[in-house]
Amino acid sequence: MTTLTQLPSLDNFKTIPQDNITEFAKKGHTLVKGVLTAEEIASYRPVIVDAAERYNTEKRSMQERDTYGKAFLQIMNLWQVDKGVAKYVLAKRMGKIAADLLGVDNVRIYHDQALFKEAGGGPTPWHQDQYYWPIDTPKTVTMWMPLVDIDVEMGMLTFASGSFDKGPIFDFEISDESESAFNDYVAANKFPIERASSMIAGDATFHLGYTIHNAPGNQSNYMREVMTIIYMADGARVSPPKHQWQVNDHARWLLSKPVGELIDSELNPRVL
Repeated sequence: MTTLTQLPSLDNFKTIPQDNITEFAKKGHTLVKGVLTAEEIASYRPVIVDAAERYNTEKRSMQERDTYGKAFLQIMNLWQVDKGVAKYVLAKRMGKIAADLLGVDNVRIYHDQALFKEAGGGPTPWHQDQYYWPIDTPKTVTMWMPLVDIDVEMGMLTFASGSFDKGPIFDFEISDESESAFNDYVAANKFPIERASSMIAGDATFHLGYTIHNAPGNQSNYMREVMTIIYMADGARVSPPKHQWQVNDHARWLLSKPVGELIDSELNPRVL
């Protein structure tokens, strides 16, 4: 196992092409190639995988789970419990890309998620990430980085391009209901459906919190290992929770800070 001191620093900035910024503004998502080098991802992958395995609490068989449970193994805020993962999550390189795409000077961490879709794992239904977040700004972005090379067969993230600018559409968590309702909505609005045919480990997609997206099931024999980081613009404030999921997030990720206050606790560090 790579030690903390052996992990390469990811604090040097990477200038992303203007095409990525333009695409992100128009579509609500973009794929940035080579955010991490092959050597860097090779160093960080075992650290993240080890932490995800240690803190994974899902013990049910695939057959015992609902649609959400079949979609992926989800382990959150590993940066809090593993110093190696923290070095990755708090890295300035990815934070600067997020800030540049959002057009802001700085971003804060909302939380991280390891999203590991098992071999034979089910599809991830259509949804909007920010449905869950009591945050007062649409300037939020999720970075989605595979730790292994992936293709469509393994469950590639798929976007309804241009679907981000009307805020929350439905009052649905990730579920069969959200899949059905969003499927009709996406079709009715004729949003182009876009996804990469393949991604190399260390590539990353970035999508706005209200961009509608899903992923097919993993039809391969390999785990789809993905690490995500959710960023929000520095200066965001707590908004009134709209439902129980946001009540839960308010307590868990925002430490129950009063509505209207700046999101600036130790759980939400500034990155740059």
